[in-house]
Amino acid sequence: MVNRSNSVIYTGVTNNLVRRVYEHKNKLHQGFTYKYNVNKLVYYEIFEDANEAIKREKQIKAGSRQKKIELIVLSNPSYQDLYATLL
Repeated sequence: MVNRSNSVIYTGVTNNLVRRVYEHKNKLHQGFTYKYNVNKLVYYEIFEDANEAIKREKQIKAGSRQKKIELIVLSNPSYQDLYATLL
């Protein structure tokens, strides 16, 4: 997820992507995404196994900002909000 200007990148893991993005968009939790107004879903991966999802989250978080940008641009070069595609 990113903020409006695409300058802040947030990486997380959830077992319910639609619900979690809704929570971020509606500022239901006062954490990182609330503080930095991160509310646009621009990239996601789906896993059947929670352990694999957590492993991938850690891998992405350990990578550089540039690596995160490359992941986004590869699948969503215009940084469109993908939330509506989940509904």
